[in-house]
Amino acid sequence: MGITREIETEVAIVGAGPAGLSAAYEIAKAGGEVAIFDENERPGGQLFKQIHKFFGSSRHGAGVRGIHIGSKLLADCEEAGVEIHLNAVVYGIFPDAELGVIIDGHSVRVKAKKVLIATGATEKALAFDGWDKPGVMGAGAFQTMMNVNYVLPGQKVVMIGSGNVGLVVAYQILQAGGKVEAVIEAAPAVNGYSVHANKLKRQGVKILTSHTVKRVLGESSVEKVEIAKVDEHFQIIEGTEELLDADTVCVAVGLTPSIELLKMAGVEMTFLPKMGGFIPLHNEYMQTSDPDVYVAGDSSGIEEASSAMEEGKLAGVCIAGATGHLTEEEQQSRMQEIRESLLALRSGKGGEGRRAGNQEIVRRYEEWKRKNQDQ
Repeated sequence: MGITREIETEVAIVGAGPAGLSAAYEIAKAGGEVAIFDENERPGGQLFKQIHKFFGSSRHGAGVRGIHIGSKLLADCEEAGVEIHLNAVVYGIFPDAELGVIIDGHSVRVKAKKVLIATGATEKALAFDGWDKPGVMGAGAFQTMMNVNYVLPGQKVVMIGSGNVGLVVAYQILQAGGKVEAVIEAAPAVNGYSVHANKLKRQGVKILTSHTVKRVLGESSVEKVEIAKVDEHFQIIEGTEELLDADTVCVAVGLTPSIELLKMAGVEMTFLPKMGGFIPLHNEYMQTSDPDVYVAGDSSGIEEASSAMEEGKLAGVCIAGATGHLTEEEQQSRMQEIRESLLALRSGKGGEGRRAGNQEIVRRYEEWKRKNQDQ
């Protein structure tokens, strides 16, 4: 397939989720030219799957549902003149901030001065006997079908994982008319926020800690799920097995940053388990080891939608400054506001690890930079 046309833009953003849209708005309102490319038929990423209300502070959308935050952000981008290409699959990133994109079945070359990768994350899988049967799926996939496509994939669900994703999706299944047979957690305590867990408990949903799924039974799809208790070493305690009736098993055991394009770009990577695994080194400006390539959101380390939006704003402001649309004083002033907002999100219980993880990424970047300069 040959190149059929070219698109030239000042800034190209891959991913129209919370990070990508937030960055695009910051750049466009500063006077920059922005084009976003997203493989989905609708923009918004995770925000349009989140029908629950955010909580925290008003500056982070407390009391507002994710779908409404996404709608407002999308409207802001459109009003600012951001060009959004949907059903656009970015298959490659090349030197000099050039992208290869398939749009409507045609190969398009995109030339930009700066590129922001905001491709989010993918769900982690979990292997157990019967994990490949129809009816076993990621919690995010279930949430997409339920909240975006208005299809309830199962009526009797076993949820594996008690992090915020597992707890929130389990509650949304109840709201949609499904039944959650149990939430299964191998750790001795619930991983997610108590506010989410308590909502499930009030509805009579069992949250079984120190348990695991041993196997899934069924002729051609999920019919029963065998669970068992585990010891402090996460080994199954024989004789504790129990069968649950189910037609669906949702797996919510974490996310992995989507770094394929970043690896293709050749930027320096590092391994940081607390942030999801392999992630790109970046400085405080969200700039990678390639000065023309920036990163934001879950592709720079797993956090939450609120953090992704703030990181997108930070990257957008820095790109706007790098392309001459903000003075140094304007850039630093806006960056300080965003840093304060991120610090608030990364404070308190559960936030310390994310704050330490992000500090470690920047530290490793600076270490790489010093070594590179010495050579």
